[in-house]
Amino acid sequence: MRPGIISFIGVGANLGRPEEQCRDALRRVGEREGIAPLRTASFYRTEPIGDPDQPWFVNTVAELRTTLSPLGLLSELTAIEREMGRRRSGRSAEPRVIDLDLLLYGQEVAAEAELVVPHPRLHERRFVLVPMNEIAGYVLHPAFGVSMRGLLSRCRDSGRVERIGEGETHEGTEKNV
Repeated sequence: MRPGIISFIGVGANLGRPEEQCRDALRRVGEREGIAPLRTASFYRTEPIGDPDQPWFVNTVAELRTTLSPLGLLSELTAIEREMGRRRSGRSAEPRVIDLDLLLYGQEVAAEAELVVPHPRLHERRFVLVPMNEIAGYVLHPAFGVSMRGLLSRCRDSGRVERIGEGETHEGTEKNV
């Protein structure tokens, strides 16, 4: 296998059949050239942030190995969102058929017009930190030098995060990387 960068993505949805859509998105991610899924956390039912008058979300976090650049990976995630019917209105707290966020790209820190890594609100979101801790609580936030476990213990977000399904380890799927 060629070397690749370990990255983490957040996956979520709250329209249609959210759990099925998250599974479909993860399948599509694994089919992309240069991306190999390694582990996926359990699925969680999570309280919406910002606009409580919408359906609850289903969220998870997946660990990937990728040979793509950060912008290349983001481009693939955005393409999958479009393929699945995501239309962006510009509102951050809107309901969505699928949401794929690049959370971490190795230990890289970058702030560009198109991409900020680590994700700028990762440390503030319980619905990201809970599944992240399930599969990678030891990983350090590259800008803060604090583990995901430490970030979760300091997180002020009180939104409910309820486990609804088991995570997965993806063995033998590194054919794309």
